[in-house]
Amino acid sequence: MPHQNPMQGILLKCASVAVFTVMAAMIKSTSETAAVPAGQQVFFRSLFAIPVILIWLALRGELGVGLRTVRPMGHVYRGVVGTVAMALNFWALALLSFPEVTAIGYAAPLLVVIFAAMFLGEDVRLFRLSMVGIGLTGVLIVLSPQLRLDADADPYRMLGAVVAMGGAAGSALAQIFVRKLVQEERTSAIVFWFSFTSTILGLATLPFGWVWPDATTAMLLVGSGILGGMAQILLTSAYRFADASLVAPFEYVSMLLAIAIGWYVFGEAPARVVLIGASLVILAGIMIIWRERQLGLERSRQRKAMMLQG
Repeated sequence: MPHQNPMQGILLKCASVAVFTVMAAMIKSTSETAAVPAGQQVFFRSLFAIPVILIWLALRGELGVGLRTVRPMGHVYRGVVGTVAMALNFWALALLSFPEVTAIGYAAPLLVVIFAAMFLGEDVRLFRLSMVGIGLTGVLIVLSPQLRLDADADPYRMLGAVVAMGGAAGSALAQIFVRKLVQEERTSAIVFWFSFTSTILGLATLPFGWVWPDATTAMLLVGSGILGGMAQILLTSAYRFADASLVAPFEYVSMLLAIAIGWYVFGEAPARVVLIGASLVILAGIMIIWRERQLGLERSRQRKAMMLQG
């Protein structure tokens, strides 16, 4: 275990968020310029992440043990759910603005709280449930312009709202599988076998209408995979240098980046409801993380007190 270095952990987390956001922008570009379908995007994003992950493991001297698994079917289940979530998120990028998809994606960690109570039997108390309620209210605010039923409603944006929310739910469910896997599996194995599974599942969509990319689109697709692998490594490294409760709130830096990229790259000005809704979701997420950190510190003090008494 490396020496704790909170500042390095925060910087690595911010770097991972920035790289993931640029990767998502590259995926969105392939949808807009070449109408690349989500399954093909998943394939390239996953395939070209694998060499990056393998090189990283080799440099760490963990290639021999990093890919071993004792729960192969657990990786399959996580891979299927995670791949569906990734495909839905990529599809949403083709239907909605960049800041909208980013804001709706923040529903995932809120839904993890609910799913953890449902499927893992975790104790979820009133404070967390209240924050989840506030956060999901923010998500509904973001979704509200797309869920109108009047004559001016845009069916594609309505579909995008449903798809984005489905992607968030799938991402949350995938995290439940990850929570089970980490009890017995190395992080490196979880990362690698997810990339492998999503590559296979992405390739399986070939008969459903892939497009032949031009040189620019091909570079964007390959680049999204390389950046995705790099971002995953940065994220994993961040949690090696600092506690999860410290670095997790910096995930919300992605909203600022999404607004900037949406404005300058795609010409998408964020609507007021997106900013209001995203603010509520971010507030709820940060409050949940803060509360968990306080509880963790309290449990640590109690353990120390018991050890002293013993």
